[in-house]
Amino acid sequence: MDNRPSRHRLVRIRSSRCEPSRERRLPLREIGGVLVRIGLIAEGGYPYVSGDARLWCDRLVRGLDRHEFDIYALSRSERQEDEGWVPLPAQVSRVRTAPMWSAEDDGVVYGRRARRRFAEHYGELAAVLCAGGRAGADDASGEASATEADRFGSALYGLAELARDEGGLVGALRSEAAVRALEHACRSRGALRTAREARVPDLLAVAAHLERALRPLSLDWYEDDGLGAVDLCHATSGGSAALPGLLAHHFCGVPLLLTEYGVRLRTHYLAAPDSSPAVRSLLAAFHGALAAETYARAALVTPGNGHARRWQERCGADRAKLRTVYPGMDAGRFAEVGESAACADPDSLVWVGRVEPAKDLVSLLHAFAEVRKEEPKTRLRIVGTPAGPEGAAYLGHCRALAAQLFPDEAEGPHRVGDNPVSFEEIGAPDIPSLADAYASGAVTVLSSVVEGFPIGLVEAMFCGRATVSTDVGAVVEVIGGTGLVVPPRNPRALAEACVALLRDPERRERLGAAARARALELFTVEQNVAAFHGIYLEIVSRTPVRRVVLDDTGEPLPFAVPAEAHVPGRWTESLTRPTPRNGPPRPPGTPVRATAMPTPEGAR
Repeated sequence: MDNRPSRHRLVRIRSSRCEPSRERRLPLREIGGVLVRIGLIAEGGYPYVSGDARLWCDRLVRGLDRHEFDIYALSRSERQEDEGWVPLPAQVSRVRTAPMWSAEDDGVVYGRRARRRFAEHYGELAAVLCAGGRAGADDASGEASATEADRFGSALYGLAELARDEGGLVGALRSEAAVRALEHACRSRGALRTAREARVPDLLAVAAHLERALRPLSLDWYEDDGLGAVDLCHATSGGSAALPGLLAHHFCGVPLLLTEYGVRLRTHYLAAPDSSPAVRSLLAAFHGALAAETYARAALVTPGNGHARRWQERCGADRAKLRTVYPGMDAGRFAEVGESAACADPDSLVWVGRVEPAKDLVSLLHAFAEVRKEEPKTRLRIVGTPAGPEGAAYLGHCRALAAQLFPDEAEGPHRVGDNPVSFEEIGAPDIPSLADAYASGAVTVLSSVVEGFPIGLVEAMFCGRATVSTDVGAVVEVIGGTGLVVPPRNPRALAEACVALLRDPERRERLGAAARARALELFTVEQNVAAFHGIYLEIVSRTPVRRVVLDDTGEPLPFAVPAEAHVPGRWTESLTRPTPRNGPPRPPGTPVRATAMPTPEGAR
């Protein structure tokens, strides 16, 4: 069934509200004495068919079938919306979507007081950015850093309250007043030199970026029947995707859990290298301040590896809030390769991944030239598809380099020449599946110069393959002593490690077995789901009860949900099923009606 949403606009009163035709609510379940309703916030991924973090979100929701999920999705393109959603399990009770790729003018006309409020809050936000934002852990003055963080938070929530009161911010963020406020902040005393050097095109570019990043402020998700009704907000990435969780915490007191498998601030630093220094400086200040605010307000932060954790600590995250949760990967499709006694070609090296410059296949080809000098029978299989136009151009360059370094060789005068380097794709007759790609070689090689969490390396470990990798990202943390690691951009070191394993089959077997055991212990779906199950209950157990239990007449039942109701254990069962007044006892398993309690003014 195609359950895609109809086209929608990004304004408070018109954002998409997609629910099943009949209301679906899970029966009351005992999960350590608590029914947890989770608002899962995703940007550019789940529940859409294509996008980031789609697989692990789907596995998480399906693995925690005893919880109830409301999905809040921000789409990245019209094509992504047209492709539709993945089939949703029964525990998903509601899906609401909004586009991040487009926003029509909301048509909201501000009065004089509203314009004054906007100028005040947007001007304060711009002033913080021009001053460099929150400097983070390396700032010499902790007091000054905290002051800047407070200014940024006040400006951000002030804009959110204005959007809630007036009906949206889209038109205001695109107005000339926004550009003038940004220009005034750049020209004011105390602004950074790079900000003072900003020209009109730079100001327009920054204002346009801020308008896109702040679009979630205009959504109508922050009411008692939206994110205010959940027990916990789980943002699956930082940046703009975490804004709905921040506002749910601000307006309704809902606790926020942030998961980052790739730190958004790091991604921003690596992007847009061609922008002017003024644009890069202002946008870096904005994303840095937003990251610091998210880390400060989140109840817990779950990085996907130690590399991401160090980035988060550098950006101001409190170590006491950090819980490392490795991504959960499906080991089933690699089980046959890992348990097979058949050996792969002992003279083959295999590289698997997306073809792009960051993978540094050029260094791999130069390293393979050194390997061929020591082991002339060795072959290199490069398995992967190019990532976009840049990847296609890079693949062409690598093919030309391989033809130059390794002219086609023939065993005799009457045989056709063959190149020892082959470029292949998954689905070819020799490599019908991803597992077959890893099974085709004795050693799996990773030559990247930039890497977050090396998924391909974990897949090779599931297959029981010995690995040679460059020391980037979370590689050392993932390998944990079960493979060889060399410095990046060092073809000679990469070649020496490959030759060492090619000449020692017993060592390859030992390393492969240890790698598979480590992967099955740390990187499976089961460990990921179990970790988040415990984290959900930990956060809920420390959160004050925000619901009022009603009897059959609609009257509140005092002390029906005491403070200890969130303590895990079945001894609270009788307290969560009160006996109706002047009536028979409530049968076991009957759900208790509940309504959201208004958040005290001091929590906003």
